[in-house]
Amino acid sequence: MRVVMAGASGFLGSALRRRFIAEGHQIVRLVRREPRGPDERRWEPDARQLDLADIAGADLVVNLAGAGIEDRRWTDAYKRKLISSRVGPTRTLAETIAALPPDQRPPALLNASAIGFYSTDNGDRAVDEHEPPGRGFFPELCQAWEAAAAPAEDAGVRVVRLRSGLVLDSGGGLLKPIALATKLFAGGPLAGGRFWMSWISMEDWVGAVAFVAGRDDVTGPVNVVGPSPVRNAEFTRAVARQLHRPAPWPIPRFALRIVLGEFADDAVANLRVLPAVLNRLGYPYRHPTVDTALAATLA
Repeated sequence: MRVVMAGASGFLGSALRRRFIAEGHQIVRLVRREPRGPDERRWEPDARQLDLADIAGADLVVNLAGAGIEDRRWTDAYKRKLISSRVGPTRTLAETIAALPPDQRPPALLNASAIGFYSTDNGDRAVDEHEPPGRGFFPELCQAWEAAAAPAEDAGVRVVRLRSGLVLDSGGGLLKPIALATKLFAGGPLAGGRFWMSWISMEDWVGAVAFVAGRDDVTGPVNVVGPSPVRNAEFTRAVARQLHRPAPWPIPRFALRIVLGEFADDAVANLRVLPAVLNRLGYPYRHPTVDTALAATLA
């Protein structure tokens, strides 16, 4: 299978690319610099420039492009970058796919999104892919991000919107600073610890994405999360158990806001999200509980 990937060198893209290569697939990486190898093609998504030949005949397009959510404090300038680095590349890919002759269009586009799409006003109620969007910066970013893929969908391409939760990996994401604080005997529940966390191990995230890539009957939103979300206090205790450290030091919301800016509110968003589509399809989770996921991640 020939797979064209945007964001192939990022936190999630690197792991997925390794999986596809191990399965024997040919990877074409879209990069914004001069290509350094035969598997790279240059594109300029901000200028909507992508050679049709780089997409024509592909079996799958995967778009994971976007500036890191947890990488920096959310200033107004960085919020603009979060939007432009997602919406522009998605629109460029979708419009390029739609511009191809029907017999040369890739049959599927897997496009990144996030569970931040949903409202945080649901209390403890579990939500699935049928839930309407929320309001605020991040839900509205997710809506624009997903809507940018519409040209490919209108052209008859199968578009899957990967609404990812907290992906657990020791090398990045939100788990990295939580684990570091715990190792330094500074860990504890965040903002009271009662908010729900919808997590998934990196191994299961990669497995779930590869799973839906191979299912011609999957289209629309897919919550890429584990089957059993937990409250932050329980998550904190699970991290502490794996690292053999105490974690008694509560971290108040105002302290998070000093470090993370506006992202602090989304980092502690109360989202109890269930993977209804993956459950219906029978995706076989390798790590169905937070303890098994953290054991595999922090070993």
